[in-house]
Amino acid sequence: MSLSRRQFLKLTGGAAAGATAAVAGAPTARAAQVAQADAGRTTLPYIPKVIARAGQLRANVPLAFTFPDAASPCVVVKIGASVPGGVGPEGDIVAFSTLCTHMGCPVAYDLATREFKCPCHFSAFDAEKAGQMISGQATEKLPAIVLDYNASDGTVRAIAVDGLIYGRQANLL
Repeated sequence: MSLSRRQFLKLTGGAAAGATAAVAGAPTARAAQVAQADAGRTTLPYIPKVIARAGQLRANVPLAFTFPDAASPCVVVKIGASVPGGVGPEGDIVAFSTLCTHMGCPVAYDLATREFKCPCHFSAFDAEKAGQMISGQATEKLPAIVLDYNASDGTVRAIAVDGLIYGRQANLL
């Protein structure tokens, strides 16, 4: 039986395409689910760090700490009323990176407005609404420090960062 060049290319091209599809489909369905679930994920786990005891925090008084490393300034605040992402007995303790998402300037917590304000380009972030950007040059919310509350000893621990800390390709150094 004699094959023309066209028939040969159709047969071998089809076989090659079929083999490629079979190999590409080799990852399990579970791997596909994980890849889909992790697409765009910016929450990375870290070594937990005790920040304070919930009973020592005072309403609307910020407490500075660093997390996940010494080059990452953060603030924990007891808002005084339950807020999204809040932990503790009243669900009112939240923490954020203090590096503005616009250009990395250090933001300061304003007691009167309960906002984080950037003195460089006047961005403002709402502490009561998960660090949501209110105004200014920033286009993203402040990275939230994911907290864990241990009721047995009253400790508040930083366990992860939700969002990308300014100036990094990943939150891990």
